[in-house]
Amino acid sequence: MASFTPLDLTLVLLRRMQDFHPALVERARRELGADAARMREANRLWQASAHGRYGRGEAARYRAALGEPATRARVRLGDLECEALRWPLPLWPGLRFEVLLGPDGRAWNAWLVRAPGHPAPVLRTAADLVPWAATVDEVAAAFPPARPLEGTAPTRTRLLVEVPEDGGPVPYLVDFTWGLLQTATRRGLGGPGRTDSNAGPDTRP
Repeated sequence: MASFTPLDLTLVLLRRMQDFHPALVERARRELGADAARMREANRLWQASAHGRYGRGEAARYRAALGEPATRARVRLGDLECEALRWPLPLWPGLRFEVLLGPDGRAWNAWLVRAPGHPAPVLRTAADLVPWAATVDEVAAAFPPARPLEGTAPTRTRLLVEVPEDGGPVPYLVDFTWGLLQTATRRGLGGPGRTDSNAGPDTRP
């Protein structure tokens, strides 16, 4: 993918977020100076380059698109030692795109995480769970114990958390795309508990 750039990968991430927040994505795309045709082409090229969900080919694919990682870090997951490769991307200066490699060098996960030196958002109530404001790890840390659930698509993650409200904790389903918060909805209720407005403020990290 010689012609694929970090901007193109950013457009791929935005394309997946468009299912939740088309207005926010359109605003971000215009800020990046990319038209809808370029977003479609970036997504087409990315899909064409895929060789399975994750694996050695997947790790090489990210390197081909992004170059050598800006930082590398050793990460322990239980008894396993993994390596986290991280790159900056246009649009989100407070985040890094992280690819987690297992001990065998295969890509286990790829998503957005908080960049070193950038403070995590303050998350206390459902009102703080607004689009693009936080990552998976930040929501899980703010509302323990967080229960991971199966996402609704390969690049999506879902957590079940309990959020303090008048009368006691209330369960919320929190959905993420590429590790970035998209929606938070009261479990089984919807309506007033949902914090997914397309027209809301830009809470980009």
